[in-house]
Amino acid sequence: MKQSKINKRFIYLISPNKIKNRSFYIDLEKILKLKKVSFFQLRLKKETIKNKTFIGKKIKKICTKYRVKFLINDEPLLAKKLKADGCHIGQKDMSFFNSRKILMNKKIIGVTCHNSKKLALRAKNAGADYIAFGAFFKSSTKKSAYKANLGILRWAKKKITMPIVAIGGINSSNYKKILYSGANYVACSSSVWNNKKLDPVYAIKEFK
Repeated sequence: MKQSKINKRFIYLISPNKIKNRSFYIDLEKILKLKKVSFFQLRLKKETIKNKTFIGKKIKKICTKYRVKFLINDEPLLAKKLKADGCHIGQKDMSFFNSRKILMNKKIIGVTCHNSKKLALRAKNAGADYIAFGAFFKSSTKKSAYKANLGILRWAKKKITMPIVAIGGINSSNYKKILYSGANYVACSSSVWNNKKLDPVYAIKEFK
């Protein structure tokens, strides 16, 4: 996964916690059509494998249509089953080594590094395709015990020659300072899917 100096598709979009309605797929297609999203991550913690597979197949078709990389959260085996572009793993998930063994070298594997330079360097040395830092702000999607600051983005931009994803409470009001500090992508979820003022399509449009 090559790093681009000028990145118009700077959004790393994460799914809502639940996907129940047909309207989600309609909104997703409209969002990806705007060409602001580089990655879409399916993150369904409380769904059965059967439902994840059903939902994942529908999302994969939409992502493929708009040339958006489709990733699965936590589950390399599901990523392989769905023929996704890769997966994202946390520090408490399957090890990077075992994930790579399942997905082989052609697939993307991103690694959560919280606010740790040590974890970032470890992920880089292991061969990760990108690293994710966070949380930068309070998030309603995922509670985090780790608080990251802009300094770690500036450090990573100088020391780690790989794409950097910032996550945690990022919205259309605060994302620019994240990008200016060195992140290549901003991950968002609740600011899009659970926005109290805007529907998902207009919420994405606010990331200008």
